[in-house]
Parts: sequence; C-alpha cells; structure tokens
Amino acid sequence: MAFLLHAQPSHSLPAADLRRPSPLIHRGPASVRFPLRCKAVDSYGGNSDDLYLLTGDTAPASALLSRTRLEDAIKNNTTRLRIFSGTANPSLAQEISCYLGLELGKIKIKRFADGEIYVQLQESVRGCDVFLVQPTCPPANENLMELLVMIDACRRASAKTITAVIPYFGYARADRKAIFHMTFPFYKLLQTQGRESIAAKLVANLITESGADRVLACDLHSGQSMGYFDIPVDHVYGQPVILDYLASKGISSDDLVVVSPDVGGVARARAFAKKLSDAPLAIVDKRRHGHNVAEVMNLIGDVKGKVAIMVDDMIDTAGTISKGAALLHQEGAREVYACTTHAVFSPPAISRLSSGLFQEVIITNTIPLSEQNYFPQLTVLSVANLLAETIWRVHDDCSGDIEPFSTLGID
Repeated sequence: MAFLLHAQPSHSLPAADLRRPSPLIHRGPASVRFPLRCKAVDSYGGNSDDLYLLTGDTAPASALLSRTRLEDAIKNNTTRLRIFSGTANPSLAQEISCYLGLELGKIKIKRFADGEIYVQLQESVRGCDVFLVQPTCPPANENLMELLVMIDACRRASAKTITAVIPYFGYARADRKAIFHMTFPFYKLLQTQGRESIAAKLVANLITESGADRVLACDLHSGQSMGYFDIPVDHVYGQPVILDYLASKGISSDDLVVVSPDVGGVARARAFAKKLSDAPLAIVDKRRHGHNVAEVMNLIGDVKGKVAIMVDDMIDTAGTISKGAALLHQEGAREVYACTTHAVFSPPAISRLSSGLFQEVIITNTIPLSEQNYFPQLTVLSVANLLAETIWRVHDDCSGDIEPFSTLGID
C-alpha cells in the first residue's frame, strides 16, 4: 500500500506510518488523492513489537531495542540526533525528520549581495550526531558550496559527528577521464581523453576536508565513487521503493522484461530484474558522440508483446532513455515504463518524456521537482523512509547488512 501526498509543500509535513513504512507517492496537483497530514505523535504510535521494514518483514529483536531507545530519548528530550536541511530539498528533509519523530534543526542560511553564503546554527549541537540533508542538484555549485559551509559551521559548533546526507551526488558522472576512439586504417584504438579533471574526486576531497565524518549517498552513478572518499560512505539504493511500487501494479511476471538503456547500466538492470520476479533482461546498445547526445543502434534481447521496464540511475536530458523507448516500441513492446532514482530533468527532458513514448515515468524525490515539470505520466516516490532508516542505524551504531535489513538496499 502506498500513500498519495500533496505535490506542493505545505505547512503540515507529509510522512508515512512508521509501523508499516511504504514508499510515499507524490503526483501532480490534478491527480492527488487521499492527502495525508503528518502528526509527529503518530510516528511512534503503537507497540514497538509491531515494527516492520520497508519490505514488510518483521524487524529482529535488536532493531526493536534500538527503536525503543530512540523513542525514549525523543520522549525525554535527551536524543543527541540532530537533522538540518539546506535549501536544496527542504521537503525531503522534513519527511525524514517527521518519520523519525524529530523536528528539523533551526538553521539560518542566506546569501549576501555578492552571492556569498552565510550559515548560522540557531541551536546547540555540542556533542550531537548531526545529519545535514543537502543534495548537490542544480544549481550544483551553489548547493555544493552551501553544504560545505554548513559542515564547517557544525564543526566549529563542536558537533560530535557530522554526516553529509547527499540524496543526489552532483559531479558523480565525472568519475574518470573520458574514453574516445582513435581510428586507424585497419583498426580502432581506445584511449583516454587527456587534460581532463576528475571532478568527483575533487568534490569528495572538498567534503572530507570541510569536516564531514561520514557521507550518506543514494544511488551513486558508479559504485567506485565511494573509494574517492577518505571517510566512511553509506550507499543506499532507491530500488526497494521503486520495486514495491511496481509490485503494487499487479503486472504479470510473464509479461515483464527489464531493459538497460545502455551497456554501462547492465549490472544495475540485472540486479533490478532479479528482484522483480527474476524477469528477463534486454540491453539497448548505443553510441554516444558527445556530452548529453546519444544515438541508439540496436537491441539485445526480446521485448515483443511485453511490458518493458527501463531502469537507470538518473535522467538528465532524457535523450538516451527516450531513444531507447522508441526502439522498444519498434521491436514490439506493448508498454514502456521508465524508472530512475534521480530526476535531473534538464531541457528538453520534459517534452521528451511526455511525448507518449512512456506508459509511466517513475522517479524519486532525491531532487526537488518544480510544479511546471509535472506531466500526466509522472509518478514521484519518496525515499524519505529509506534515508531515515539509515540515519537511525548510523546514529544507533546498528548495522544495515544483517538480514532482513539488507533488503533495504543498504551497503
């Protein structure tokens, strides 16, 4: 079961019932039903014995004890957990804090006339575990700098630990030097592009040197980016949220095929297909001639008469995924769904995605979406529960790799 929420932010914070957490669904204003209002006291209603995970499995005794300690700390106002939000995605930070039964920390962020950023914490964080929720989404440089200044403010305020919660890690695609083809009369040679920066490593260094003790990221573009950090990185995946929603649609497993829009996403699509009733896999082969430009060549696999689920970590200009969808229709696919965690949606993504190629475009709220970017086929799922569960485990020193916690997609 999933809850439908207001697409526009309101004074009442949206959240799901803690005892049976499920992905929150945001839709455009025209399709909103059953609006839900958050009450912090409702988050911890009921007995801790009825705690469930995102997958519906009953949590083990260790998790129940940890949850009870957190409940008691919040009730007695003795918790050392603090959550602050930057200006990039405050609605997601509100959902996270409401899920945990906490109030967002008070923080003052402003820009001077010359564009410089000013940050002041308006409550004490001395000896606290501080979590700063700030995706480095567009405008990437502004949001990144704001995160760095927030981290520095917490460090100078004597926070015990500082965790940068980065739902979307900007510059993640700049994780290596580009590879290009050198053509000779009788062969082609692969060679790396010279004199290029590896910005993902630079950004990792900036976050580390600013004073962060830990990073919590969601669906990094490439897993090896975790190695760029010299501090612990908790990497969570948005797959459980999307899988739960797809399962609720009741599509027959015999009709499904999971499609990777490019060769680089095969591992991601294979893992997705395995969890989706072990569905068959298809791959779109493409050739990229420049940044944000893609050309589809052919299809590997059979999609005729099937419901194709295209899976990717992000959609930027939607060139790759829209050309892939057109190819799938040419090959006889009955319906095409697009699933992605990060909706960057740079122009002309909206016109491409709303052109009728897709039955539904399923994204998450790691990046805030403006109202003018909604279109009828769009569904937005919330990863607030997923991030909140991870924050709770980090704060309570509870591992995320013990079954059934591994079903949350936490590394």
